[in-house]
Amino acid sequence: MTTPAVAPSRLDDSPASSKKPFGKRILPYLLLTPALLALLVGMGYPLGWQILNSFREYGLAQQFGQPPAWVGLDNYITLLTDSFFWSVLIKSVLFMAVTALATVILGIGMALMMKAVSRPARITLQVAMLLAWAMPIVAQMTVWNWMIDQRNGLLNYTLSWIPGVDMIGHNWLVNPLSFFAVASVIITWASVPFVALSVYAALTQVSGEVKEAAALDGASGWQMLRRITLPIIRPILVILLLLQMIWDLRVYAQIELLQGFGSAGDRYDLLGTYIYGMGVGQGQFGMAAAAAMLVMIFTIGLSWFYVRELLKEDD
Repeated sequence: MTTPAVAPSRLDDSPASSKKPFGKRILPYLLLTPALLALLVGMGYPLGWQILNSFREYGLAQQFGQPPAWVGLDNYITLLTDSFFWSVLIKSVLFMAVTALATVILGIGMALMMKAVSRPARITLQVAMLLAWAMPIVAQMTVWNWMIDQRNGLLNYTLSWIPGVDMIGHNWLVNPLSFFAVASVIITWASVPFVALSVYAALTQVSGEVKEAAALDGASGWQMLRRITLPIIRPILVILLLLQMIWDLRVYAQIELLQGFGSAGDRYDLLGTYIYGMGVGQGQFGMAAAAAMLVMIFTIGLSWFYVRELLKEDD
């Protein structure tokens, strides 16, 4: 009676050989240490100072040497019971949702256009978007201010060509609806290039064999886009949307400059300008720190979905 041959055991199956040397296991953590220390020094101290100030009364008197008084949760209670804070928060969330959604939709459209046009047209479009994206915010706002100027603006002049329409002298920054519409258009215009180039890069990774098989099965272009292409790049789209929501919630420079161009001043605040005005403008640094902490908590809530998508993508 013959004994069945036993396959030789692989060295990889032994527990001892599967363990990496200690030096190799600790090397990634050693390489991360300088970056973590820089992050801790660069962000840890300001964040800790903000958290501490949010529980204290820290105003102009404290700037001149008076010790700050510990007020506990009073700053948070004052903010959460202030109707003006809630109105600013609601406006900021609505502005964030509209602007981020418009940015992603237009970015997808631009990416599909780049995928469809010829190579020279695609390169021209990419260069134009990169120039728009790389333009400094102050330069962007200066150009847009020339366009919407009530006396000599290109927008009013062009709209006045329509029969029966006279827009010369119209101020776009007085009415709150038109003010935030202009702000949303400016921010969307500046953000679309990033989304478009990111989505285009994702589209280039979609397998041509999958599209060819779908075309052989009789799928139309719209069906391939809706049922094949978009589901494949969905993780990228979700991350881009969440990033845009976080960025648009914290927008500051564009709103501040538009307030300076118009006559409304700080009446049309979003969270960024509201916190800056409360701290630097009014000297209520404790209240401003508390407001910043509330915004940070909200942002972390949004970021959690971003982190979860990254973990899913890693798996």
